[in-house]
Amino acid sequence: MSDFSYDLVVIGSGPAGEGAAMSAVKLGWRVAVVDERSMAGGGCTHLGTIPSKALRHSVRRMMQYNTMPMFRAVGDPKWFSFPEVMKAADDVITKQVQGRTKGYARYRVQMHIGRAKFEGSHEISVTAKDGKKISVSSKHFLIATGSSPYRPDDIDFDHPSIFDSDTILDLDSTPRNIIIYGAGVIGCEYASIFSGLDTRVDLINTREWLMSFLDDEISDALSYHLRDLNVMVRHNEEYERVTTSDNGITVELKSGKRIHGEALLWSNGRSGNTKGLGLENVGLQADERGQLAVNEDYQTSVPHIYAAGDVMGWPALAGAAYDQGRFAAAHMCGTEDQYRVEDVATGIWTIPEISYVGKNEAELTEKKIPYEIGRAYFKDTARAHISGEQVGMLKILFHQDTLEILGIHCFGAEAAEIIHIGQAIMNQEGEANSIKYFLRTTFNYPTMAEAYRIASMNGLNRISRQHRHFGDKQR
Repeated sequence: MSDFSYDLVVIGSGPAGEGAAMSAVKLGWRVAVVDERSMAGGGCTHLGTIPSKALRHSVRRMMQYNTMPMFRAVGDPKWFSFPEVMKAADDVITKQVQGRTKGYARYRVQMHIGRAKFEGSHEISVTAKDGKKISVSSKHFLIATGSSPYRPDDIDFDHPSIFDSDTILDLDSTPRNIIIYGAGVIGCEYASIFSGLDTRVDLINTREWLMSFLDDEISDALSYHLRDLNVMVRHNEEYERVTTSDNGITVELKSGKRIHGEALLWSNGRSGNTKGLGLENVGLQADERGQLAVNEDYQTSVPHIYAAGDVMGWPALAGAAYDQGRFAAAHMCGTEDQYRVEDVATGIWTIPEISYVGKNEAELTEKKIPYEIGRAYFKDTARAHISGEQVGMLKILFHQDTLEILGIHCFGAEAAEIIHIGQAIMNQEGEANSIKYFLRTTFNYPTMAEAYRIASMNGLNRISRQHRHFGDKQR
């Protein structure tokens, strides 16, 4: 007989787990959350999204202070160490944990601290750090255990100068130079952060260009600005071996190059946190990356066991994970109001930041969809002149005939905020999803939102010129 019994047990207290738990409990279900950490929030709050973005914000503020002329009247440029800028992140984490803990307590969601393991299809054991074990049964389960950095066996992660994206937060000094292996989202974000701390960065990219899923123009812009921050980007490289010495790390590449640094940040892939979860006891099996396969309703092959968030893969974004959890809870509870996570806006917090939603140029070209482009450069907006954030661009891709918005791509300050205006219009039905919307709407002035009007006028002017030219040829 189980020590505790519930309608839903959520394994993991990150965004996906929180979204599911809060949705189900509001529908009257008895809900419990199991997590190894005594503080709520999961990897998102303690190791990933929150600390890295808070760290990046502090570095960006320091960079603004050191580059804006008006601050020179206050004093000379100031530089802070990695541990000093991490203090601000620690404060943010504390506030996030407090908010989430209060939410669980308010809605009477039971927290069980320990390692969860399936013992049967409707039962798990929860083992605390002191070895004490309890049995918990439930009608439904949601696996929301997140992911962890991938660690190759031939890399010595016990070495004090070798880090992954979790352990880098414990860095106790600022290296003069650092090697970042892997130029995906995490690698590029930390390349921006460390270059902002005046650390020389070697960014090793195993692919042909940075983040190949980006629109080509945005990827090119990121490459330019990383190099402008003195980041050495090395494309199409793979490591042969990593050697250590008293004075740092050497990465030997298959191309024959040897790159030396005081520290190495390994950021080449992530794996789902499914090891030790007892999946074999319920007939489930994770893939080679530790991820679980689910259907469109986030059900695994065992119908009453769901999975959401990074543990099931795409898109591995905190905001999407929260909504995946909400949808999974709505589906298992049988409610009519079920929000499917489909057209997700992606935010990448490099310096400057990137955000996009919908298709890019390469995808539209491959599908032979006739599209046109509207651009607005931040340097042409009054708000950017006021804020001093003149680097960046808003790019709208729309259908040449119907004017339907097909994709929006933004590069520059506050890109992750700006993108949601366009996302809202893209999600409208029929003629409401038209680039003309931005000409029929009056934007506050001066704002960055005005870039939508500028980009729309730019794109429609191209269409107008094409129509005039076509008409002349016909005559």
